[in-house]
Amino acid sequence: MAKEASFEEALSFAAELIRIPGLPGREGDVARRVRDEMGALGISNVRVDEVGNVVGLVPGTGEAPPVMLNAHLDVVAEGAHADWEVGPFSGEVKGGYLHGRGAMDIKGPLALQTYAAASLIGRARGDIIVAHTVLEERGGLGMRHLLESGTVDPAAVVLGEATHGDVCIGHRGRAELEVVLEGVAGHASAPDRASNALDLLGEALAGIRDLAGEREADAVLGPESVVATMVDVRPETRNVIPDQIVVAVDWRVLPGTGEEALVRRLLAAIQGRLGTPRLGLRYGVRLARETQRTYTGLEREWSLFSPGFLMRQEHPVVRAATKAVGRRSGGAGSAEARPWAFATDGGWSSGVHGIPTVGFAPGEERYAHTNRERLDVAEARWAFERYPVLVEAVHQALSA
Repeated sequence: MAKEASFEEALSFAAELIRIPGLPGREGDVARRVRDEMGALGISNVRVDEVGNVVGLVPGTGEAPPVMLNAHLDVVAEGAHADWEVGPFSGEVKGGYLHGRGAMDIKGPLALQTYAAASLIGRARGDIIVAHTVLEERGGLGMRHLLESGTVDPAAVVLGEATHGDVCIGHRGRAELEVVLEGVAGHASAPDRASNALDLLGEALAGIRDLAGEREADAVLGPESVVATMVDVRPETRNVIPDQIVVAVDWRVLPGTGEEALVRRLLAAIQGRLGTPRLGLRYGVRLARETQRTYTGLEREWSLFSPGFLMRQEHPVVRAATKAVGRRSGGAGSAEARPWAFATDGGWSSGVHGIPTVGFAPGEERYAHTNRERLDVAEARWAFERYPVLVEAVHQALSA
């Protein structure tokens, strides 16, 4: 007999997941527990794919196009445990909140989505794909792989990223670029024999600030942001003149921005300051790349670029979602449609694949990635009750 798909059981499951660490690339224990719970709830065709995503299906009773509910399995590092008011892996309910790393980003919403899908077994208009993916916190390898694999074909996606009861319809993307400054290394006692890469650093940083002052903007998503975040000096020896400086640049980009265009724009800004450097010095710009290893052992190297997306407020899926969710205050009217401040896997589903994507979940964005992370239990209960109505409304909008 299938496990009861109640809010109380969902909350208990969320607390259990919080007690299981799951950094990006190390989500295996979390994935296995999620797989088992999906099976216990009666969700069909539960599987773990080659990168470690956990995917299941609630078959529809009608012909409505499939809707995918998605949360991610990984969480960010918890930092010093002593800095937490309530332990990061406690999963404790205290003061009306569920506490711990992942409480609202995103193990709490993951549990609510999974249980809400199970509550619709035997009565959903169309298929509900339940897909919980890996490595979202490092750019979204799991979602990218899932959609490129062709094993799922959702007509719409609902993300479980925190919205505090609103319906989120997009966000800026994120690109990590590197400004590489190069010279000729030498012993610090003989600087005339070297070309110090540090000599380029001041003007390179000024070029980055120049670019930040020329940022583009969107009426809904707001402006881009460009900022230098780290400087690596190589070699890391204080009595050696360095031959390479790598400046990390975090760029929050608008939807439709391509990787090559970012490199060109940043290089032009640096050239505007540095021009042609003296003999022995040179510079360049590149997208940062990272080799990621999934807990299943698969390795992928890719650029650190996560696209943005933006749904039109008049899109049928957005209108259906906001009307179905309503206002958490209980007043009349539809939920607010707004963007997230942070990036999500919606950049892959909507920004790249063009799948209508919205977000709905309890939780306040201000608690994400902090040592005060928590989820309001009353808000979570309300969101759990709204999820079946939301899925039904999206199915209906897709069928129109």
